Amino acid sequence: MRVFGIDCGTEVTGFGVVDTCDGERDARLACRALGGIQLPKSKPLPVRLEQVYRELREQIAQWRPDVVAVEEVFYSVNAKSALKLGQVRGVALLAAACEGLPVAEYAPLRIKQSVVGYGLAKKEQVQFMVQRLLNLAELPQPADAADALAIAICHIHTAQTLEMQGAGR
Repeated sequence: MRVFGIDCGTEVTGFGVVDTCDGERDARLACRALGGIQLPKSKPLPVRLEQVYRELREQIAQWRPDVVAVEEVFYSVNAKSALKLGQVRGVALLAAACEGLPVAEYAPLRIKQSVVGYGLAKKEQVQFMVQRLLNLAELPQPADAADALAIAICHIHTAQTLEMQGAGR
C-alpha cells in the first residue's frame, strides 16, 4: 500500500509518501518522498490556495498513491486562522478527489497515539518517532513533512489493524 499524507498549513503544507514493504516476517514502512509547499504570506490567499492545489496534484500524480490521508479539522481559538486552515484543507481534499483517490481522515490525537504512543506528544517527539519508524538517517524536515509522514503511518497502522481484525473472524 502506498499512502500520501498531507499536513495542511497556511504557511507550509507538508506532504509525505509512505509504502508498506512486505517482508518475510513483518511488513515494514518505507519513506518514498517528503516535502513542504512554502506559501508566501505576501501573496493573496487565492493565489496560495492555487499553489497548494497545483503542487499537491503534481506530487500525487508523480507518486500514484492508493489513498490520501489528512488530519481532521480541529477547533481553534482563533476563528480566522481556523477558517484559512479549513480552506487549505478543502483544496487538499479537492486535489485528492480530482485524482480519483479515496481520502482517510484522522484526528490529531489519534495520529500522535499511533506514531508516538501518546496523544499529547510534542512536535519534536513526532519527528523523532517518524525518523525511527521509517529508518531515516536524519529528522524529517520541515516539521510539516514529518507530520504528513505521521498521518500516512497512522493510516497504514489503522488499515493493518482492521485487516487483522477481519482475518480473525
